[in-house]
Parts: sequence; C-alpha cells; structure tokens
Amino acid sequence: MGKVHESINQKLRTFIERQPLFFVATAPLSAGGHVNVSPRGLPGTFAVLDERTFAWLDVTGSGSETIAHLRENGRITVMFCAFDGPPNIVRLHGRGRTVTRYDDGFTQLAARFEQQPGTRAVIVVDVERVSDSCGWGVPLMSFEGHRELLGPFFERKGDDGSAAYRVGKNRRSIDGMPAYDYDPVGTGTETGAGAAGSA
Repeated sequence: MGKVHESINQKLRTFIERQPLFFVATAPLSAGGHVNVSPRGLPGTFAVLDERTFAWLDVTGSGSETIAHLRENGRITVMFCAFDGPPNIVRLHGRGRTVTRYDDGFTQLAARFEQQPGTRAVIVVDVERVSDSCGWGVPLMSFEGHRELLGPFFERKGDDGSAAYRVGKNRRSIDGMPAYDYDPVGTGTETGAGAAGSA
C-alpha cells in the first residue's frame, strides 16, 4: 500500500516524467479562502530537477490561483496518477516558489523545458515529502493526445498581447490576493474571450 520515500528516486522520477498529466493543489491561509486544484501537462514543460526538486513551465491562463497561494504561504502538493499500466499515485508535498519571466534565473530555468508562447513563470517545488499509494481507485483510461489550443492562442497574441491578458486577468486571485502582478500596467488591460483555464 502507501509508502513514504526519502527522496524522488530514479523509479519515481521515471514514473513522474512519463505521465501526460498531473495535478497541483494549493490553498490560502484563510479558512474562508478557496482551495485550488489545477491540471498541468503540456509536453516537455515539467521535470524532476533533482531528488528534492520538481518544476514546471507555467503558461499564462485565465487565473493565477497557484501563484497567489505560493506568494502567501508556499504550501503545495503535486499529484501524479497512473491512468494506464500498473496502478500508482505519487504525491510530492513541499514549498513552491514562482520565478517569473522578469526575475533573475528565469532564463536558465526556462531553458530546461520546451518553450511555450505566453510563458509567465517557472514554478519550482522544494519537495519535503514524497509518497506513493496503490491507485486502485483510479480508472484505466487511454491517452488520445494533447489539445493544440493554448499555444496558438498566445502565439496569436504575441508578447505584448500576452502581457496585456495577464494584466487583465492574472493580477488577483479569486479571493483578492496578489497574484501575477509583475507585468507593467502599461501593457494594457485586454481581457479577451476564450483562453486558457490555467490557474
């Protein structure tokens, strides 16, 4: 059944990096705030950096709950499920931090991933607890492919349009907490339709 590991060993790393999808959970400190769970999984945008560090390339989305919560308290859980093959669930508990496109160190971190239009940050998780469990309750499902929507959406907007989108949609969490407010306000307040769904 469940087991706690000392670190992300090679077996766990192989499992993590072959998954097409993972989930991120964060929450504000306030009991009245909203807990957030977001899916992630663009190919080539996440990796185990070492036995205690996991990271992903964070692309602009219609919200920025994860960033807001990490700015306030850093708590984060990342979960991977096996939807094919042997059943397994892996959880990484730790402290997350946001390295935005305006921060020192961003270029070096981002270079570890496949570049994506609309990238706003790299999220780095300093892992404090690693565990796996049976996954017997997770259904078997077939992976058909990735949706080709997010990249073209922000490619059409370009750098200025993507920044304007973030100014309009990413500056505050749904609870009013500071979120992705790093873009200069002068880029505009475009809100646009459609988009991303990433939080």
